Amino acid sequence: MHLAMLTKLFRQTAVPIEYRSNFLHLYFDIGWFGVLSGSAINFLNIYAIRIGATGFQIGLIGAMSAVVSLFLAIPAGRWLQTQQIGKAIFWTAVFYRLGFLSFVFLPRLFDEQGQIWAIIAITFLMAIPLTPLGVGFNALFAEAVPSDYRAHVAGIRNVVLSIAFVAMSLISGYLLEHIAFPVGYQVVFGIGFFGAAMSSLHLLFVKPLSTEPLTRSGNEATDPAPPSNAAEDKPQPNPIKRMASSLSTLRLDIWRTPFRNVLLGLFGYHLAQYLALPVFPLYNVHILKLNDNHIGVGTALFYLTVLFGSTRLSRIVQRLGHKKVTGLGVAGMALYPFLLALSDQVWHYYFVSLLGGFIWALAGGAFANYMLEHIPPDDRPSHLAWYSIILNMAVLIGSLGGPAIAGEMGLSGALMLFALLRLLSGLGILKWG
Repeated sequence: MHLAMLTKLFRQTAVPIEYRSNFLHLYFDIGWFGVLSGSAINFLNIYAIRIGATGFQIGLIGAMSAVVSLFLAIPAGRWLQTQQIGKAIFWTAVFYRLGFLSFVFLPRLFDEQGQIWAIIAITFLMAIPLTPLGVGFNALFAEAVPSDYRAHVAGIRNVVLSIAFVAMSLISGYLLEHIAFPVGYQVVFGIGFFGAAMSSLHLLFVKPLSTEPLTRSGNEATDPAPPSNAAEDKPQPNPIKRMASSLSTLRLDIWRTPFRNVLLGLFGYHLAQYLALPVFPLYNVHILKLNDNHIGVGTALFYLTVLFGSTRLSRIVQRLGHKKVTGLGVAGMALYPFLLALSDQVWHYYFVSLLGGFIWALAGGAFANYMLEHIPPDDRPSHLAWYSIILNMAVLIGSLGGPAIAGEMGLSGALMLFALLRLLSGLGILKWG
């Protein structure tokens, strides 16, 4: 999206001039992240499979971030309390995204098995700065965007991400088909790193509206506090501090409240989701024999319908509510692995991608609000801390368990089983969530 287009959008929505710089850099941040996602992130597993990665190794690549997050989330939260949030997010983004540059040089440094294990090791190291980046970005967003504009900015970011992702998926697939292996992948990884670097650069210019640091850590802040309205004179709790405190003092009493069923339902949803994710690229490469251009087109079609479904989400939620949309969306996600397991032509894959993207837009867009509806507004950090734990557990178990099950049952049989699990988890949310 060009600067002139964004400027026109600002004028149309009457965004106050003092907010425009932050908004603009947040849009460019996510746009360049879409370039990274549609290139390096999108094709990393495919590259690993093409050089001989097993299902277990693909699972390890997906599991690394969950392993690190389970161990480092609490220290990361405490560390962020002592930092200026803008600088902390910029530098963690830089160190995380430097890892993508290393992928460019792997074919020059190692044989095929050496490259696979190097990818696993690099992914593990990248997860260390990714943990505070994931914890802290929401806090930076909250401090850089006034509450009245957050839905507006988040909505535009979703659109920009989808457009960039779709375009880059198509471009990457085309490049990989027309440039000799493995040089084509080196080019795609290089493009991804450039997108990562540009995204990080724009994060540097996102400034909290308040000049007060996250915590005083025993020393009084030297920067003056911004003017406040009378209604805002009461000190507001710091989101990073509250989350770190909640993670370090996990409250077991939450499991004796109705929120327990929400946690169990979402655990089932994420587990069924992540069991299948590492199996999809294995099936696409080994069974469907898709080339990189096919995969790029399929991914683009998936995110095109995600974008379309997202525009319809609000209307559907108004009619059915977040719980029903989440449950029906999760149950509907069973169609993707079920139909994929029955596919044997590339057009089948394209059709499954179109259908799967629309259904994912419903489930992925509604589940967070469904969860928040069941959390007391004054006790969100403690509840979200438990959600963070069950999410990472589902990612870890699913990423390693999915390929293991596929090794025992075969790829098609595993996809059928995962489809059944998705259907049951959706029905469970509808009945007990």
